[in-house]
Amino acid sequence: MGRPGRRRGLAGTTATRADRYHGAMSNDATVDAPQGSATAPEPRPRTADAGTAGHCDVLVIGGGPAGSTAATLLARRGWRVVQLEKDAHPRFHIGESLLPMNLPILERLGVLEQVRAIATHKPGAEFPLSGDGIDAQARANDYNTFRFERALDPKFGYAFQVRREDFDALLFAHARDNGVDARERVRVERIEFGSDGRPVRVHARDGDGHAQTFAPRYLIDASGRDTVLGRQLRLKRKNEKHQSAAIFSHFRGVQRRDGDDAGNITVQRFEHGWMWLIPLPGDVMSVGAVCFPEYLKQRRGDAGAFLMKTLLSQPQVAARMHGAERVGDVHVTGNYSYTCERMTGPGWVMVGDAYAFVDPVFSSGVYLGMNSAEQAADVVDGSLREPAREAALQRAMQTRLKRGLRHFQWFIYRFNTPVMRHLFNHPRNTWQVEQAVISMLAGDVFDNPAVLKRLRVFRWIYALTALQLAPAALRGWRHRRRQARVRYDGDETLHRAAPLTGEATPAATPAEPALGAETGAGR
Repeated sequence: MGRPGRRRGLAGTTATRADRYHGAMSNDATVDAPQGSATAPEPRPRTADAGTAGHCDVLVIGGGPAGSTAATLLARRGWRVVQLEKDAHPRFHIGESLLPMNLPILERLGVLEQVRAIATHKPGAEFPLSGDGIDAQARANDYNTFRFERALDPKFGYAFQVRREDFDALLFAHARDNGVDARERVRVERIEFGSDGRPVRVHARDGDGHAQTFAPRYLIDASGRDTVLGRQLRLKRKNEKHQSAAIFSHFRGVQRRDGDDAGNITVQRFEHGWMWLIPLPGDVMSVGAVCFPEYLKQRRGDAGAFLMKTLLSQPQVAARMHGAERVGDVHVTGNYSYTCERMTGPGWVMVGDAYAFVDPVFSSGVYLGMNSAEQAADVVDGSLREPAREAALQRAMQTRLKRGLRHFQWFIYRFNTPVMRHLFNHPRNTWQVEQAVISMLAGDVFDNPAVLKRLRVFRWIYALTALQLAPAALRGWRHRRRQARVRYDGDETLHRAAPLTGEATPAATPAEPALGAETGAGR
């Protein structure tokens, strides 16, 4: 197929702040149909005014990395694509740590260097040593760094940390530059399905309250945790094996590691979950904690004070937070572990968090979203060209993505157990198993037989270690089972972002954690 010419989407698209990354679309461009396809789209109306169906080949719900990836790839193949984002870019979003396996996707999209320019270099991930029978005082400042360059067959031995408001806006603008009719401040309200189960109308409303109706030939749900299709079709299910919630903010002046390690993500386990420290551009650090619901239900009073009390409870984190200033709101989520019963159906497909979300401990969210978006683009393109192949293409996508997700889930469910702590505290590269774990941390969980084989070996090592640490392993298993049954949905005070104080966090010691200005934040 020859490369389609540049095109514009449905009339009425308004350029926004996202265009600061890649200039605005040409208003003189035309739409080219995919070449060599018996099912190439016929010319359709280009407006989507209230009460009028705006016809398009593909409608993408969501303006995050997954949605923009799918939209860009399909527009490049000549399809008329509309993308709807409920907010306006740039907007805050969590999920700032990318994986090395993101980089080949960014390269294929043609934005690798643009992302590099707005990112922090991330050579690896570090895990401070935590209690597994080791003298905690003697090892209080020790940590293990897993460098991505040591993965099996690494194409990229590093990754990026990004401000999601910049990263998402860049990808959204890039989609528009590739001919996508990318609209902001348009929220999908309802999807109509025909008698054959295929979506026939998508009803939306813009920020000014005007109704918009679309008639796509195919629908991609990349709406993230909103999981528009999952909710409407009642496919969303609580993850019965894992429940957690998060509290986090941005800080300036948090101590970074020296040299090349300055951009590494830190993942610090603690009694009630784990904490992250993610270095971002401009001396900003994203700092937060993913907590068991049982712990968050103990919280009383102000969200900012609760966040600081949690962070300062760990000596290593407290030392790095000395003198830091909070420069962002305090955000809190409720239980967010879920999976939808299926990710595909006639004429539609879910990608990324719209299908499932477990836990951000291995920073897999953005990668899983963009990876599934690439495969979804292949499914949609193939289905529109050869409708008889749709079911087979969807089955192949679902099988592959579920397999990769299961590898992440297995590690996530056990991450805070005494057995996994012991193995991460004492890594060994017998049979290249440590390198395979690093490959998993890099996101290589789908198609590399060498990695998958060694990850199976690691499971046997885990089982044997659990037998050696049987009493501790049993306690960890019981604790995990108990936490999975606890629900925490938050409350209005906790979900509302705490106001900034502009004051620095004073020094803190393990014996006397000082909360300082953060104690009164949000009152």
